[in-house]
Amino acid sequence: MAFGARILKTGMAVTLALYLSVLFQFASPVGAAIAAIFAMQPSIYRSWRYFLDQIQTSTMGAVIALLGGMLLSNEPIAVGLVCILVIMISMKMNRADTIGLTLVTVISVMEASGQWQFALTRFLLTLTGILSAFIINISVFPPQPRKQYIKQIETVFTSLSLLLRTAVSHEMKESVFRDEKNGLEGSIKALADKYALFEEEQKQLRRAKYSQTRQMVVYKNLLNSLQKGYQVLEAIDRHYFQAERTEHTDELFDRHLEQLIKYHEYILLKFEDKLKPGANDSELLGEDNERFLKSAINGYDPQKSGQLRLSVVAAAIYDYGYQLERLDKVADQINRMNADDKDSAVLSEKL
Repeated sequence: MAFGARILKTGMAVTLALYLSVLFQFASPVGAAIAAIFAMQPSIYRSWRYFLDQIQTSTMGAVIALLGGMLLSNEPIAVGLVCILVIMISMKMNRADTIGLTLVTVISVMEASGQWQFALTRFLLTLTGILSAFIINISVFPPQPRKQYIKQIETVFTSLSLLLRTAVSHEMKESVFRDEKNGLEGSIKALADKYALFEEEQKQLRRAKYSQTRQMVVYKNLLNSLQKGYQVLEAIDRHYFQAERTEHTDELFDRHLEQLIKYHEYILLKFEDKLKPGANDSELLGEDNERFLKSAINGYDPQKSGQLRLSVVAAAIYDYGYQLERLDKVADQINRMNADDKDSAVLSEKL
């Protein structure tokens, strides 16, 4: 069972919310605890954004619930109608992610049938829970999604490398291969979600720094490379073993995959600035990638069963290699820019 910082922080946020509720002498502190659970977010930006959005929708929900309780009482059908109205308004405000907690506030307020003191208490409970989650999120193990992203890239590549190296040779047990492949798919989806979070934050900045934009390009290409590698696994799993092959074909595909994996590894080392200039030649690999595709196509025989499947796999491998070439160029550009920045810093010190 996985135990991470977010699990710990959620428990701490609930605890803080309950303690604050007792301190402020709220009658029922459960609402604050529920709000704290909903409000725990994966980044500080998201926490702040959620805090602002939830204040708006909870205020709107509490007011509508108060009016609904006064005019319609707290009959179940009235509560349902008010919830529908609040959901529609929240969607119109583009606050879909706050609907859950807002509805908790609405139901709690309508329970009092229009008593504004009770409604105010419920609203303050919700704010206490949201504030507790925000305080814990920024003070205890603050989220560092960018560092986590790079570590995940390395972990995912390790899994991808293992699977690609054994995919054609078929050395790994099928059950193990399937489990590892499913785990890899989940990890890549998690990376894509994290990248979407970065992209969301970037769009909110009116004037993003050039270094931040450059960083996003790197993140995007790193993710694309892993996704292309996974697509190779998918193609091999679905098509490769259903086609008639010779030992030469297996050797051709296996050798080129090994070459691409090593190239991918070299590029990651280049991003870490651990390689000497010119340690690997991307132009030669590009030529090898072209030769591999031509060899795979030239070996196509329509008379043999499933030969078209081999072409699908070859195209996926070629696409993976092409993406690695692009990633390599990005790595070279980043290294050149970093070198220029260091030279400028040294020159400034001398002056």
